[in-house]
Amino acid sequence: MTVAATVPPLEGTESIPQRVLGKTGERVPILGLGTAPGGMGLTDIEAVDVIHAAIDEGITYLDTAPGYARAQIQLGEVLPNRREEVFLVTKTLANTAVEVQSILEQSLRDLKTDAVDLTFVHSVGSLDPEQILAADGALAGLREAQRRGLTRYVGFTAHHRTSHAVRILNEADPDVVMFAVNYVDRHTYDFQGKPLALARAKGLGVAAMKVFGGAPGMKYDKPTRSLLARSDPDAKRALDYALALPGVTTAVVGMFSTSEVAENAGYARAHTPLTSSDVEQLEAAGRTLAAEWKDHYGEAV
Repeated sequence: MTVAATVPPLEGTESIPQRVLGKTGERVPILGLGTAPGGMGLTDIEAVDVIHAAIDEGITYLDTAPGYARAQIQLGEVLPNRREEVFLVTKTLANTAVEVQSILEQSLRDLKTDAVDLTFVHSVGSLDPEQILAADGALAGLREAQRRGLTRYVGFTAHHRTSHAVRILNEADPDVVMFAVNYVDRHTYDFQGKPLALARAKGLGVAAMKVFGGAPGMKYDKPTRSLLARSDPDAKRALDYALALPGVTTAVVGMFSTSEVAENAGYARAHTPLTSSDVEQLEAAGRTLAAEWKDHYGEAV
């Protein structure tokens, strides 16, 4: 398995800044591509174009999952020629060791690669933390997959039920975590609070998702404006907010078109560090929206 390489910028463009993904030591761009929109809302040709455009822009952290309909099959059309350029991430939505290894093995077949760089236990708020942490549970299964050479690193993602994330962080030792964070959901789920603090204390890599609030209803079957884009004309500051959170390495954004790729790459290249005052002002503005959005990813605690 070849270590992911750093991609040079396009001629005439600045490179997208990179950060170290926690204790993995890997350098990844501060902007990653989420493939759910491509897999669930685009034709295969359109999705492949988006993936190539992202890699060409230097967005080389590619996030996928078998639940994203055809996303992994679409990536499988790209990776045979570009695998060494990217940091490849997939997920397993299951509680047990047997299940996660079976899911990962199928994902590798779909992706047409022998290994991924990182595999997450997906959406732990939807799963049973007792089973995830068991000797024959999901995290143990991914560690076995790591020993088998199927994945280089192991972690978990969390959209809701922050208590599940906190328990797993207290009792397990993942390499990377992925949390839903934005300045609105700070007031509902608050992964920016205890979960992020625990991850930082353990030196974990942290990927941020839902930095623009996600698609309404968590549906990606057609191009649609994110929740924050419907209320905030300055989309860049939502990305700046996520990247300002201490410990966050990269923000993963779903993109429906090559023009969206270029737009988000521009935001990342122009990323501006926020002051604590900037963060407080954004979070204050997000409080009103939080009352409207409520627990839109699912139960909060």
